[in-house]
Parts: sequence; C-alpha cells; structure tokens
Amino acid sequence: MIYLDNAGTTKMFDECVEVHKEFSCVDFFNPSAVTIKSMEVSKKISETERFFLQKLGASEGNVIFTGCATESNNLAIKGSLRTGNWEYVFSSGEHPSVFNVAKALEMEGRKVHFVPLLKDGTVDLAALESVLNERTRLISIMHVSNETGAINDLKKISALKNRLCPKAVLHVDGVQAFMKIPFSLRGLSVDLYSFSAHKIHGPKGVAGLYVKNKTALKELFQGGGQQYGVRSGTENVSGIMQFRKAVEMIDVQKNLENVRALKQAFNDAVSLKGIKIVDFGGSPYIECLQFEGVKGETMLHALEQRGVIVGLGSACSSKKAGNRALENIGFSKEEIISSVRVSFNAYQTLEEVTLAAKIVCETYKNIVERVAK
Repeated sequence: MIYLDNAGTTKMFDECVEVHKEFSCVDFFNPSAVTIKSMEVSKKISETERFFLQKLGASEGNVIFTGCATESNNLAIKGSLRTGNWEYVFSSGEHPSVFNVAKALEMEGRKVHFVPLLKDGTVDLAALESVLNERTRLISIMHVSNETGAINDLKKISALKNRLCPKAVLHVDGVQAFMKIPFSLRGLSVDLYSFSAHKIHGPKGVAGLYVKNKTALKELFQGGGQQYGVRSGTENVSGIMQFRKAVEMIDVQKNLENVRALKQAFNDAVSLKGIKIVDFGGSPYIECLQFEGVKGETMLHALEQRGVIVGLGSACSSKKAGNRALENIGFSKEEIISSVRVSFNAYQTLEEVTLAAKIVCETYKNIVERVAK
C-alpha cells in the first residue's frame, strides 16, 4: 500500500509504541494523586509542557493537553465566549471543527463574520481588515489549510489584530503546520494555537492547545480542576508522552526538503492529459488532483483497489457533498467533484511516490477508456 492521505492521519512511529507500554504498564500512575510515583509522573507532564512551548517558539503561556484537535478548537472558541455585544470572525476555509462551531454561534444569534479566501487559498486580508473592530472578541484563522496546503500569514493577521482590535483573542488552528513547516509564535499576537499528534506520526486521542493567558479561557466542563482548571479530567499520560516522542523524532527542515522532493517526483510522473495538478504553492505536504470527466470519489476507490490511498479532503467532512474550501476559492462544481487530495509524509521514498503517480495515470486512463466504449 502507498499511503497518500497523510493530511488525514499518519502512521505512528514504532518508538511511540514503546512509550505507550512504559506509561501504561510501568509508570501508569495517576498524576493527580499525592504518592511519590504519581508526583514523578506529574513532573514529567510539566516538563513535557515546557518542551512543547519551546517547540512552538512561545516565550510565555501554557499548553493544555486535550483528546483531539476538535476538542482543542472547541475549547479555544467556546472557552473564549463572553456575554455582550461581541463579534466573532472566522475564515470561510476553516476545518469543520472550527467552521461548524462558528455556524452554531451564528444560529445562537451571535454576530459572526466569515472572511472569504483568495484564489491562492489564503484568507483575504483586506476583507478581514474590513470586519475587525473594537467589538471583535475572537478571530479564528487556520495556519495551513488542510484542504489545499495554503499558508496564512500570521504576522500580517497579528498586525491587523493589534491595530484594529487589540483586546480580541486570536486563535489559530495549527494542525497542518505544527512540526511540518518552520514557524515560531514568538513576536506574534497569537493567543491560542491548536495542534495534534496523529498528524505527525503520534497516537490518535491526544492533542494540544497553546494558551497565552489561561485566565482568559473558561472551562467547558467541571471536574477535578486538572490542567490549571481549564481542562478537568485525568491526563492521558501515555498519549502525552507518545506525542512528545513523535515530536522529538522530527527534523522539520529535513522533512520539508524530503517532502518537496517527493512532491516534485510525483508531479513529474503525473503527465497524462486530463489530469490537472492543483498546487497552491503553500505547504508541500498537500496538493489536489483533478480528473477531467471522472469523479474524484471514483478515482479514490479505483486507486484503493490498486493499493494507493488518497483522500477527498477533510476526513471530518468526507461523507458530505462538496468541498467548502475549494468552493470558496472559486472552483466550479465540476472541478470540485473531480478532485482528490494528495498528501505526503517525509518518510516515503521517491520510488513509492513515482509508482503511485504511474498507477494514478494508468487508473485514470483505464476509466476514461471504459467510459468511452
């Protein structure tokens, strides 16, 4: 199998399995208890929190460990809600775990703005500027699009926030950016930043939320007051430590160079009329393919039968028709229906992606020829 849906999830590092065994069967203690063993585990979690702050380039703040990026995003948005005449701003291309929360806020009667995307997949900064004001409570804009790989300019977004609504909270969904592209939160006005383990070869069931000022975030449910009273519940110690192990094993710059080479090799080998490569020039981890006259879903299933796995976009919305991000960019219905998402990981080989490209071309050619008969 050649797996090209790495924006959906990734294969976990073997080393994480050993970490799971250690913290599930040896150092399995509850970090909230007062025994020496439990306090030692609690100390390891605190050390890991500082480790993640360093990886994020954050000079202040905390990391709240959650069960998934969806929880991180919900905690960031719902935890920032306040009563009053506030306004909330989102991009139109957000992941469902942000966009659907925004639509729910709108249904509740809150003032919600959806900022459109430009042709390159990035948020329209002029449109963003036009809706920001002193009543803006929250701005939520993703770092890297999970659909297109487009990279939003956090420096420019931070500058707009500082100038037009300095008291607003800026949340960034960084799931497709963390440990994939070089960046640092230092010097940015980012208050909340979500990131996830299973997108970077860690386990499912654990994620993080960077919080610059934890007192500005309300808890979503009550409990024992763990994690500064923001996210009660016994911490997933094994998951947190596996997450750290995955991060420790990643060389961001080296991986970036590897993925660029993989993507180039794949694209060079996709040289068949009727197949269009849609590259937005952002993260090299993600791009789209469009197949003239053939549905993307048809290609997905046909490729799977030949051992190549691609995606139709966000796994959280894959069962729903259309693609909101591509639609907002200006793609036609026909272009969207004919699209698949291809996403790489740095540990694949040139031979694998070249073979995958060959299979893509052969599969598309076979389908077109059968339809023509």
